[in-house]
Amino acid sequence: MGPLNGYTVLELAGIGPAPMGGMILADMGAEVIRIDRAASAPGLHMKDVSTRGKKSVALTLKDPAGLDTLLRMLETADVIIDPFRPGVCEK
Repeated sequence: MGPLNGYTVLELAGIGPAPMGGMILADMGAEVIRIDRAASAPGLHMKDVSTRGKKSVALTLKDPAGLDTLLRMLETADVIIDPFRPGVCEK
């Protein structure tokens, strides 16, 4: 429980400050769902501290079914964390 309990955050997998921001939101009680690339979904042998408290879904966003899944998830999300350069997510 925390001040962000009840909020849903979708985090597109990336590097830099985005994963740490998602981790902090998860620590504050938000449900953070990380959208990983299906081709490079982390296995059990990898331990990334920034995935603490997050759920993970592996999608191929270039596939129409994967993109449709992401768009349906966005309908119920309160926040999306876009770690890419401007214009990349819109493509």
